Amino acid sequence: MNDSMTFAGSAEMDNGFTVSTSFLLDNSDGVAGQIFDDRSMTIDMGDSGAILFSGQGGVSAMHSIDDMLPYADTAGWDMMTTADGGAVREGRVTGTNASNMMRYTNSSVVDGLSVAVSYVPSNGTVVESTTSWNVQYSGVEGLTVGYGQDENGTGVAATEVDSDAMFVTYVYGPVTVGYQKSEDDAATAAASDEFSGYGISYAVSDDLSVSFTETAYDLGSSTTDEETTTIGASYTMGSMTLAATMVDAQNIGGSTTALNDVEGYDFTLSFAF
Repeated sequence: MNDSMTFAGSAEMDNGFTVSTSFLLDNSDGVAGQIFDDRSMTIDMGDSGAILFSGQGGVSAMHSIDDMLPYADTAGWDMMTTADGGAVREGRVTGTNASNMMRYTNSSVVDGLSVAVSYVPSNGTVVESTTSWNVQYSGVEGLTVGYGQDENGTGVAATEVDSDAMFVTYVYGPVTVGYQKSEDDAATAAASDEFSGYGISYAVSDDLSVSFTETAYDLGSSTTDEETTTIGASYTMGSMTLAATMVDAQNIGGSTTALNDVEGYDFTLSFAF
């Protein structure tokens, strides 16, 4: 019930590599040169890792770990938009997303260790290239830790931003707890932001999970933090999954006006065929 369609295909080569491609046909852009969205091609080399080229819609290595908190459904900050409050929603500190991105991932270097590196070359308007990476380790039962960095060269020197993110999650029986912290280090204090959060989820049964998370976005340009409190639940019955999220967002965009204190609700019903 949308205005887009995704086409995807894959094939295995004689050497065992798998090549896959995907692109999104999206009419909502309205610009002929942008009708094809999220174009990508992947070469999966097994134990040697995978190489991904994104013609559009590339997601950096650090972006992949910018919020690893345990959610039963949807991240609360992701439900909010500028239209909900009026101020520009910040959400979380994230890595660079760009077109013409190359990315390499490998989870077979060492048991429990995975690495990812992404690169966006410079061009006629962007003087510096952008590099990003992350490492994740899950060699201790129940524990996963990760760290990543992003050097954003998409702007001129005054607007370049270096970002980093770290997280830790621990699973003990049906309970998962997590902590996240990320920050932007920019040329000015007003553009240097921080994001932090913690959460817990509980698998009541094989079918039902519930979660509670809190996040805070500390804007360098504001003395007030953007904060979200999120409660989520997910229930699976056969091929059907029903998920619900409730979020209480305070000071969207760091603004203290009452307009930017909002509550949101999200319900989804999906079927697997």
